[in-house]
Amino acid sequence: MFSKMRLLSTVLVSLCLPAVVVAADLKAGAATAPTGQPASAGQSAAASQTAPAARTAAASPSAPPIKPAKDLKPAAGVTAAQVVEKHIAARGGLQAWQSLKSMAWNGKMDVGFGDSAARSARYVSNSSMHKPRQQRAAMEKTQDQQPTEKQVQVPFVLDMKRPDKSRIELEFDGKTAVQVFDGKNGWMKRPYLNRDTWEPFSAEQTKSSVGKWDLEGPLVDYAAKGTKVDLEGIEAVEGKDAYRLKLTMKSGEVQHVWIDAQSYLDVKVEGIPRRMDGIMRTVWVYHRDFRSVQGLMVPFVLETAVDGFRDTHRMVLEKVGLNPKLDDALFIKPQG
Repeated sequence: MFSKMRLLSTVLVSLCLPAVVVAADLKAGAATAPTGQPASAGQSAAASQTAPAARTAAASPSAPPIKPAKDLKPAAGVTAAQVVEKHIAARGGLQAWQSLKSMAWNGKMDVGFGDSAARSARYVSNSSMHKPRQQRAAMEKTQDQQPTEKQVQVPFVLDMKRPDKSRIELEFDGKTAVQVFDGKNGWMKRPYLNRDTWEPFSAEQTKSSVGKWDLEGPLVDYAAKGTKVDLEGIEAVEGKDAYRLKLTMKSGEVQHVWIDAQSYLDVKVEGIPRRMDGIMRTVWVYHRDFRSVQGLMVPFVLETAVDGFRDTHRMVLEKVGLNPKLDDALFIKPQG
């Protein structure tokens, strides 16, 4: 299941984050707009759970570069296969996840601060030099000047259906941004950028989406999918021991996942790297507030952290629907 969590962190960049940045900059009279990618969902036919306000963490996570495996505490007497087996059981069991045909999430997500135009101006003013080290210092200075306030949140709906289909909608300032993926191709509409027509995914977006919207995630039947799983050791995640797994996909792609040593839930996932201020940055997605939805354990809080950036972005689920009736037409390019 965590494969789509990982993908959602990238979707925030290309669809969500620009929404509030562009809107704020337009209102402030800015002449430029950032470019950028995360549905209307049916009601749950089988089950749903409504969540109260999500609990917040005591401190924001950070995304430091990944430690070498040799620096981790060894997991003596434990194998990767044992960790995966206990993880799948903790999430609700193999049969339950394999019987799931569709899922719908409703909630809210952070999309940035309302003063983005002013912050952008400060950054440009502070980074008149072009050397990476000086630009880095300017970015940090801008972050230090940021007032203490909550990020703007927007409602979103995410629909997922086998095989590998997804639809995401989010609302901001009276406009609805939409992204659809039919398992092979995707399209998006971003009215906050004055792009009211459907645009196809780029080759990079398509590549990052194919195979990432399976409902159960890469650890279920991982061997059948051609994935190799190695247990690299034990590492602390937010103060608790977790098994660090290295997944090597059939394609050669590598991803790390941290499984809590007590609950066996996936508490941290390596996200898709992002290019920010000219540098490829490490991304982590933290999973919190797991709740049982018809026997399946689902994290109701997902927080994305990027290496070198103080601001994180949080997604809070308010309702999760299992096996809703979703027409295939929701996942194809709409006419017009």
